[in-house]
Amino acid sequence: MKPSSTASLAANRTGSDNHLLIQALTPAGKSPLLALARRIADAGCNLSESRVSTIGTEVSLMLLASGAWDALAKLETALAKLARDESLRLVHYRTGPRENSAHLLPYLVEVVAADRPGIVARIVEFFSQHEISVEQLNSTRYHAMQTGAEMFQAQFTIGIPADIHIAALRDDFLELCDGLNLDAIMDPVKF
Repeated sequence: MKPSSTASLAANRTGSDNHLLIQALTPAGKSPLLALARRIADAGCNLSESRVSTIGTEVSLMLLASGAWDALAKLETALAKLARDESLRLVHYRTGPRENSAHLLPYLVEVVAADRPGIVARIVEFFSQHEISVEQLNSTRYHAMQTGAEMFQAQFTIGIPADIHIAALRDDFLELCDGLNLDAIMDPVKF
């Protein structure tokens, strides 16, 4: 092996460009967030990204740990021990870093409507047809306070390719929503 290849391999083994995606589901009263965060830190890894939400009676966690390859191996061993808990459903696997998405413009889409099947599917289909990525989605059903009607609300964070004409896209999306009797907005994400 050439010296430059050896140095590159060593840098890869000690760098933090190695990633482990961890998914966990458990009953809401038994959130494993603290246990997972401790194991990530104890293994010498960083918690790069995290998503935690309660859905129904369950807590869902998605965590991305990064670190040197040997630190991730230590973390994988610790996760195997943690997965023995029967109330915890745990999946983990190695993954890579997220691609640069500088060419995507972040927009927030909010939709409110009387609840009925197929709303999310139709909106996601629209975005897919326009090659727009759904980066995040939060949706819920609830009863309107005044009338008790079953309502639906969703928030989408989308990545719009920079070469798409925003005004035309917004017009097409709002026309779709009008046809489906949805109240919707599409605005740039403000940080």
